[in-house]
Amino acid sequence: MAEPTALPIETVLPALCEALAGPGLAVLAAPPGAGKTTRVPLALLDAPWRAGRILVLEPRRLAARAAATRMAEMLGEPVGATVGYRIRGENRTGPDTRIEVITEGILTRMLQGDAELPGVSAILFDEIHERSIHSDFGMALALEVRAALRPDLRLLAMSATLDTAAWAALLGGCPAIASEGRMFPVETRHLERPWRRPSGPPRRLEAAVAELAAQAVAEEAGDLLVFLPGQGEIRRCGERLSALCPGLDVVPLYGALPFASQQKALRAGPRRRAVLATALAETSLTVEGVRIVVDGGLSRRARVNPATGMSALVTEPVSRAEADQRCGRAGRVAPGVCYRLWTKGEEGALPAFAPPEILTADLTPLALELAQWGVDDPGGLAFLDPPPAGALTEARALLRALGGLQTGADGVDRITAHGREMAGHPLHPRLAHMLIRAMAAGEGATAALVAALLSEGDPMRGAPGAGADLTARLLALTAGRGAGAAALDAGKADRIRREAKRLAGKGGAADPSAAGRVLALAYPDRVGLRRPGDAPRFLLSGGRGAEIGAEDPLASQRLLVAAELEDSGREARIRLAAPLSEADLREAFPDRSGWVETAEWSRRSRQVEARRREMFGAIALADQHWRDVPPEALARALADGVRERGIPALPWGERAHLLRRRIAWLSESGAADLPDWSDAALSETMDAWLTPHLAGMRRLEEIGNLDLAEILEQSLDWAQKQTMDRLAPARFQTPLGSSTAIDYAGEAPTIRVRVQEMFGVARHPEAAGQPLVIELLSPAGRPVQVTRDLPGFWAGSYADVAKEMRARYPKHPWPEHPAAAAPTRRAKPRG
Repeated sequence: MAEPTALPIETVLPALCEALAGPGLAVLAAPPGAGKTTRVPLALLDAPWRAGRILVLEPRRLAARAAATRMAEMLGEPVGATVGYRIRGENRTGPDTRIEVITEGILTRMLQGDAELPGVSAILFDEIHERSIHSDFGMALALEVRAALRPDLRLLAMSATLDTAAWAALLGGCPAIASEGRMFPVETRHLERPWRRPSGPPRRLEAAVAELAAQAVAEEAGDLLVFLPGQGEIRRCGERLSALCPGLDVVPLYGALPFASQQKALRAGPRRRAVLATALAETSLTVEGVRIVVDGGLSRRARVNPATGMSALVTEPVSRAEADQRCGRAGRVAPGVCYRLWTKGEEGALPAFAPPEILTADLTPLALELAQWGVDDPGGLAFLDPPPAGALTEARALLRALGGLQTGADGVDRITAHGREMAGHPLHPRLAHMLIRAMAAGEGATAALVAALLSEGDPMRGAPGAGADLTARLLALTAGRGAGAAALDAGKADRIRREAKRLAGKGGAADPSAAGRVLALAYPDRVGLRRPGDAPRFLLSGGRGAEIGAEDPLASQRLLVAAELEDSGREARIRLAAPLSEADLREAFPDRSGWVETAEWSRRSRQVEARRREMFGAIALADQHWRDVPPEALARALADGVRERGIPALPWGERAHLLRRRIAWLSESGAADLPDWSDAALSETMDAWLTPHLAGMRRLEEIGNLDLAEILEQSLDWAQKQTMDRLAPARFQTPLGSSTAIDYAGEAPTIRVRVQEMFGVARHPEAAGQPLVIELLSPAGRPVQVTRDLPGFWAGSYADVAKEMRARYPKHPWPEHPAAAAPTRRAKPRG
């Protein structure tokens, strides 16, 4: 069915033109197929306020090319005349260009170069509902420029959804105009049961999608648009679908395809087709002839793990809004059908919308752009969702490490000259820093090739046996050598070579053997040192652990630098890396490593281990015994061992226990200004009372030579000692003049003394203002009676005790009247 010339957007163009002619700000909601991307810019060409170019922002290079090509066709002109486009590495504009379709990063470069945007009359933000960082930031800058410098600058936010209230509010309560779009009815069909089944052999996504697409081919007429998360899934699904449906043309569509192949995928063909596409076909593009959509239900997005700061592409379920966008693609030319690879019950668990990129992605590029704009607090800009403070702090820390930011005396991070140079390259700040530093060292061509590869994507992704070695990829790209040459994705390889040539300028030839040295400049926090053991596990200089496949060629390397990591839980998975020699690391960072001397408690060996290590971040390039360790360093480390084992494990001894119980009893009795000697308090204050006495010791056994009671007493001042002696005397003097310790462990102070030593005591003794608890002992030191009334004991139960004791200890005196007898320690004389 041919596309009619009258597009649904036509009905709202008068209102849209009026809004832009008046306030100059507007929000337009128009579903896919309404014609907003191509018809709106053309309608504004003759606006009386248009004196310069109209910039149209597209989220992807493919969409930018396609939109410019379609508008040029509508005017009957070649691209580069009235309508042109500009994307990274490609400029198809001319002196007569009035509509310039650009990718979002180009707008940022234009604003940073000249904030007044001379020669620009309007900026149209297409597909702004996708909420990329670039579109959010570009809108925030454009609004600030309009308020401060260019009140005549027209701004239009165009969305494929009807949820425009937030955008209209951000644009000062501007008019929100909605177009109904052109949509034929679409029947949605769900699975009867989940495709991932708990029992039976596991199924791959691409196999399940291919089977569902084959079912759609058999049941319905028309071309198919099949949504898959990435290039690898598209390739594998295409192979399976071609085998299931031999007469079907299977056509891939993803951002890394050559432009000619992308254009072919958008055009209807002579035979029935299945276009296997990533999420870029949701809203930005029109794929001709589609009557059937098969939705795999997954999308690939950039995510940053807040705990590690690592950025990675993750595969996630689509949102309901994205699923609806995909479904609508089946109703562009006639009634259609959408097959969904999930059950109706599973649909309720899908999120309503995909999260804005600014809340989940790496904010390092944004932090550099903010610094270049001169903004310290992004809250002063008109962001729909401000960047998260924690992620922005991490991004600024990385930029400081790369030399792009410097903290002033006022605590504010400001961009450096090096940072401005970094911002001038259309690369991630890590790669821009690498390119600048490598060019200065004469290795610009190598750095340019590495930067191009990391920006465009791995040209050997998914190839059998590809491994993680970046050097192998550079060899294949530069000389067609090595085992990986045949596994190169030809289209991606060509783009990498072209981009590398553009970045390098006249930089000479790339040297694949220098890959590790160059890559370390971009990722100084991802230099990995192999851990001891058989498993290929690495400790990264940033402190994180990482692992690599045991069969990978890099598994035996002592040092490597990781460019691409997959955050897979406790340790990251290395996906792309290069080997690194220690000499190259030292050459790249001559001042970054340093010797660190540590004395630490070892739980394994149960002693203090003192080492001297040459540290590069968290990894030790050299490790040796530390001789002549200062005694105080050993003491601090041994104190950690004491804390680990706990205060009760110390060799206290009876005298120390008595002292601690005495202090505790006084404190419970209300005495003031006495220390807390509980286990918890002693552990917390160990550095004050114990650590100084551990000087020179390495093992816990050596603490046994210390008098802990004496050490504790030394920690008391004179007033505290006087208070303790006055209120709770430490010892009791028996009638014979000997001294016995008073124990304050119970409710009342207690002494332990032989019965014979207390003969003649007619009045019960006291301590701390209360009667002592006396534990009377036999001549052999065994308890015979506990009393708080010694005279009562003499007059009462003593007779029974004495009777029993005479039989056991006949050589010792047991007088009839103990209260009147003389105390003694002696046995009766012989005879």
